[in-house]
Amino acid sequence: MWQRVPRAEHGRVTENIMGLHMSLLEVLVLLGAVALVVARWFPPAVRPGVTIAAGAVFVLSAIVLSVVGIRWQLLPVLAGAAVALPFALSPLLRRRTGRSAWRARWWLALPGSVACVGLIATGPVAAWAFPVPVFPEPSGRFAVGTRVVQWTDPHRPETFTADPHDRRTVVVQLWYPAQKSPAGAQRAQYLGRTEHEARTVSDALARAVGLPGFLVDGIPRAHTHSVFNAPVADGGGRFPVVLFSPGSGGVRTQNTAWAEELASHGYAVAALDHPYDSAAVVLTDGRTILTKTTSTGDRDKDNKLAVGWTAVRGADLSFVLTQLDRLGRGEIAGPLTGRLDTGRVAVTGHSMGGAAALQAARQDHRFDAVIDLDGYPHGPTSPSLHQPTLALTQAITPATDPHYIPRLTKALKLNTATSYRLTIPGAAHLTFMDGPLYLPPVPSIVGSLGRTESPRVVAATTLAFLDTTLPDKPGDLAGVLSAYGDLSVYRPSNNR
Repeated sequence: MWQRVPRAEHGRVTENIMGLHMSLLEVLVLLGAVALVVARWFPPAVRPGVTIAAGAVFVLSAIVLSVVGIRWQLLPVLAGAAVALPFALSPLLRRRTGRSAWRARWWLALPGSVACVGLIATGPVAAWAFPVPVFPEPSGRFAVGTRVVQWTDPHRPETFTADPHDRRTVVVQLWYPAQKSPAGAQRAQYLGRTEHEARTVSDALARAVGLPGFLVDGIPRAHTHSVFNAPVADGGGRFPVVLFSPGSGGVRTQNTAWAEELASHGYAVAALDHPYDSAAVVLTDGRTILTKTTSTGDRDKDNKLAVGWTAVRGADLSFVLTQLDRLGRGEIAGPLTGRLDTGRVAVTGHSMGGAAALQAARQDHRFDAVIDLDGYPHGPTSPSLHQPTLALTQAITPATDPHYIPRLTKALKLNTATSYRLTIPGAAHLTFMDGPLYLPPVPSIVGSLGRTESPRVVAATTLAFLDTTLPDKPGDLAGVLSAYGDLSVYRPSNNR
């Protein structure tokens, strides 16, 4: 069974076949290429018809693909077909001109055919390893809208620049419960408001991890399930708020699948770009700010730097909460005016963003709950946390930083509210973001849960925590969480 998923390329919409990670046009090119190679092994009576049909399908599909955009994964397919095409057409041309057709003996032709098929086969393998990400359908009752805002804190200097007049600016993307959009409505571009922004961010992310940009060219081609600036859901209710800080070098959209799932269940999610820390931040005036936070390779120096970067992120989170509170009270005009419940707020983050969430909650008691997605707790562990906290961690292996779990456990035990640490078997550090949707399914990179299960587990555990904690509803949260992994519960009465 396969599902068609819209994918926009240069203003044209193609159909992506889930499971194959290729569009219908790409599949036609693949089938035409294979048929050209194997046509010479068909019986003589049908060989000309197969060759002509295969050549026509291949050439026409390749021409259309060249218009809508050819992915690098199709280059081996085109190369294999290009090698096979002269040998496939030569007997037909010789027969038409009356010349005797020469065909290589089978023991000479077989290695060439096998080599061509092998080359062609690398195409779908590459498309599977580096696909255009297909985002899971949100399971909640709400459709999802999204919009991007940019806010400047007039009271906080920008510490990453030497300009004394420069003030800290953050870019925030909001996902929220929305009215159902008309059929065929344009879905939001992944990684950016426009394809240009998406490619700028994708290239920056690739450079940050040392990958050639073309390897992940499928990421900026992707579209999500949310609709930009969709009308807010009817009903007049107010939505609990979840703030999110990405990992080191990460970007506001890195947990889009998670944000859309939460929004479909009635939450407003606000994810931050941290300028000079995020890989690339595109401002409304068109400027692009690249990261300035780089590792030195010295553990002690990097830890000190991380403490400072975490503090900046924590201040960003508090500032954004202030802006969201103003939006919720109607002091800032916008579609969500009066629809945000800033009396029920969780602060979350992945990796360094998780550390920032912990720090922000220590300093700002407006945050009612904390979620740390596999984040090492940089910075001081005092003052103590006073909010219910959920820490999700990857599977612990001999390669895990030996300081990580003890330091995280200390922070959770000092909490005056109940804390939960859930270690998820099969999870890796990148399991807790969108990475499993578009990176090669190598367990050491994205874990072994799979492209479907990874986002489901992260969303299910965090939703269970939020649904119980923000409305402070009674329930067996520990029982729900323990179904997903190894759970430790730290209650205030047991922490002293």
